[in-house]
Formats: sequence, C-alpha cells, structure tokens
Amino acid sequence: MQEMRKFSRKWHKLFCIFLLFMAGEKLTAQHIDSLAGGTNTSLRGLSVVNDQIVWASGSNGTVARSIDGGKTWKWVKVAGLEKNDFRDIEAFDELNAVIMSVGEPAYILKTHDGGNTWRLVFEDKRPGMFLDAMEFWNEKSGIVIGDPIDGKIFVARTFDGGESWRGLPEQNYPTAEKGEAMFAASGTNIRKLDADEACFVTGGTKSRLFIRSKKIDIPIVQGKESTGANSVAVLNFKKINGRPEIIVVGGDFAADTVSRENCAITRDGGKTWIIPKTPPHGYRSCVEWINSNALIACGTSGVDISKDAGMNWSLISKESYHVCRKAKDGKSVFLAGNRGRIARLVW
Repeated sequence: MQEMRKFSRKWHKLFCIFLLFMAGEKLTAQHIDSLAGGTNTSLRGLSVVNDQIVWASGSNGTVARSIDGGKTWKWVKVAGLEKNDFRDIEAFDELNAVIMSVGEPAYILKTHDGGNTWRLVFEDKRPGMFLDAMEFWNEKSGIVIGDPIDGKIFVARTFDGGESWRGLPEQNYPTAEKGEAMFAASGTNIRKLDADEACFVTGGTKSRLFIRSKKIDIPIVQGKESTGANSVAVLNFKKINGRPEIIVVGGDFAADTVSRENCAITRDGGKTWIIPKTPPHGYRSCVEWINSNALIACGTSGVDISKDAGMNWSLISKESYHVCRKAKDGKSVFLAGNRGRIARLVW
C-alpha cells in the first residue's frame, strides 16, 4: 500500500511538471501582438531598419514611423499628396526614407528629416503608369518596377540612395504577355538575389519568375486578373552552396480562403519547383524569411508560419494583414494592413 502511494505521488508530480511545461509552451508559442490601428489608411509599405526603427506607408498620403520598437508611432500626411497611395517604402535610418506612390501619375519621394518634409525625386505622368514595388541592395543602389506599358515592364534604377532615378533603355525593358502584370500588394514582388542581381514575379493571366533574361513559369494559380504570384522571398545560400532558395506566394485575392496553388519553392533557380505538403491557409500577399528555416506569410485571410523552410504552414492568426517584414539589422518581424493596423510577431 505504501509503495502504491509513493508511485501515485511520483506520477502526480510528473503530471504537474507536464502541465507546467505545456502551459509554458502555450505562453511562448508564436502569435501576433497588435501595436496600432484605427487610422484611415491601408498600409502596404513596410520597412524595418532594426529592432527599434520601423516605417510604414499607405493610402490617403499616410506614413508612420516608430523609433522605439513599435511602442509609439508618429503619423504624418505627405503635404500636397494626401490622396495618394504609397504602397512601398524603403527606410535607411530614423531620418531617411523613400516612398513610392503607385500612379497615375507615379511618384517617388524622399525625406531626410523623419517624414516632416518630402522631396519629389521621380515623376512619370504617362497614361497607364503604375509602380508596384521597390528593392534596395544597400543604402545607395535600388530598383523600382512598374506594370507593363505597351507590353514593356517598367524598370528604373537609383545609385544615390533614391535621390534620383533613371529608367532602363527602352530596348532593355522586360516584355510581358497580355494580361500579365505585378500586384502592388506588399512591395515584395521584387527582391535582390545577390550583390547586384534581382528577381521579380508576375501575376494575372500569366505568373512567372523573371531572373535576368529568363522567364520561368511558376506552378501557382493564374489565368484571371485576381490570380497569380504576389510576393517572392529569397534566402541566399551563395556562401554555402552557390544557390539561393526562392519561395513565391499568392493565390486568388477574390477567393482569399482558398489554399490551392498559392505557394511554390525552388532551390535551383526555377528549373524545378516544390509544392508545400501543407500550404498557407489562403491567399497570401507577402512572404518573408525569418531565419534559414522559418518563414512568415500574410494576407487578407490570415497569417501563417512555417518552421521547415516552407514545406508545412500553420495558421497563427485569422487577422488580415497585407505585408510582413523582418528587421534588416535585427530579429524583429512586423506586419501592417488595413485601418492603420500594425503588429509584431512574438516568436
């Protein structure tokens, strides 16, 4: 009898330890921590300089900035452009940033004083002009991409930190098929591949990955204006094995809970594609590498996390977000979306 009591006490102690362990696991599980909201703007531009400095941009001429890791935010309206939609932003520090207004006309502006004033550095008033996303290799060299005009995809470069921009020679513009374009959904349909190369993805009637002169079909839903690739993220393995790992997300934003054909991965520059065993849970407008194994993807129907390089995805929130970005110098991951909503991933 005494032995049975000892046995019972032992298992009771082990059970209590198990419960404490499970409670700890639940408390430390990844989730989304809301930081801001209620502002009349749809945020699609997001740039996380480090764990403290975060910039966001969106509709109604709005730009937001935090210099304390998202605890407090400074909201500004760009004077004279209060109705414009700034769908991408690149920030370099707490004072200097570049914003992109889609069009028409298409504008790029830069601030040197934390968003108090902005200077126009690029303007294009052509009919049909519509910018989609920017990408910077460093504080000097950057690229912007825009929807096709007469079948030619617009590309411009800067080599002075966004102070000035110049379009490629007309004969060097990539060509698109009829109905093929880019989605200005999160500023992430173009990404750097290495020190001087970039890649971008298209959607619509045709969804392809463009790498230099290569145009590679992506096994993702396509064929309608609402379908195709929205975002591409690159994990650069160049120092390890000479190749980047590229992941593409998208889907059909008109049917944003459908998970079919919304994600594809390539480890050989698009020669072959891998389809996730468990895909993201719906249309996703943005994807971002958190580390060499983990990814986050978000869209209007929720937020997913993958811990195995994109092969299996877990839904961690049904809240709508347009964009998610990791700190360029740090570990923090932030998200932004409609109604001025900004959040942080607790990882």
